[in-house]
Amino acid sequence: MKRIGAIAGITFKEAKRDRILYLLFFFAALGIVASRVLAILTVGDRVKIIKDVGLASIAVFGVLMAILIGTGLVYKEIDKKTIFTLLAKPLHRAEFILGKFLGLVLTLFVMTAAMTVIFLAIVYAHTLQVEGRLLVAVAYIFLELVLITAVAILFSSFSTPILSSLFALAFYLIGHLSWGLELIIKKMAPGTGRTLVRILYLVLPDLENFNFKTEVVHGLPIPPGIYVSSVLYGVCYTAFILGLAVLVFRRRDFV
Repeated sequence: MKRIGAIAGITFKEAKRDRILYLLFFFAALGIVASRVLAILTVGDRVKIIKDVGLASIAVFGVLMAILIGTGLVYKEIDKKTIFTLLAKPLHRAEFILGKFLGLVLTLFVMTAAMTVIFLAIVYAHTLQVEGRLLVAVAYIFLELVLITAVAILFSSFSTPILSSLFALAFYLIGHLSWGLELIIKKMAPGTGRTLVRILYLVLPDLENFNFKTEVVHGLPIPPGIYVSSVLYGVCYTAFILGLAVLVFRRRDFV
């Protein structure tokens, strides 16, 4: 655990020095602040617009942080040849991957917390109150970011940053569109085709499990069981992706 913690600490320090992180944070904060201006200029419930745009900004820019920084974590160590120095020490490759993962998760936690503070301040300035359900939506956005971080590290363990970013972005988009397969399954006649589509639906990620923005913004009820199932889904899927990353990284030859 000490070695994993050391790698995580180094990764956190490296991520803090990345200019892309602060550039994305700036645009995220700008989007959150602009939500109030947009609400004033738009016809409709201003509070709902502020909440919707604010949560969307946290989600979108959080994902960009996870992808753009995560896809370069492992590659940079290989490109700079520092991977040989690290692995020459009593450090297992699994510990290296887990350390990188936890370091970036810590970075995203700090950035998400900072964006949330700005978001809650904007909401409070408009309503003079803070809704606890907003924190629920942010918590599940962060859980999604943890999963995307694992995916970014998986692709980073065997590909270049550009390709890894494209793969991770595709994973994110597919994850939010896979619900359409469920509709297709219902309309298909029983048979081999329906079975194959069902298997595809089960294999592909369903990131809508972490999307509570609509319910929170519009005050819709959320069944308590969904909270638990979404957490379990996120933890299990993240563990699966990290397991793949460790397996790929163990088999990789750096000579």
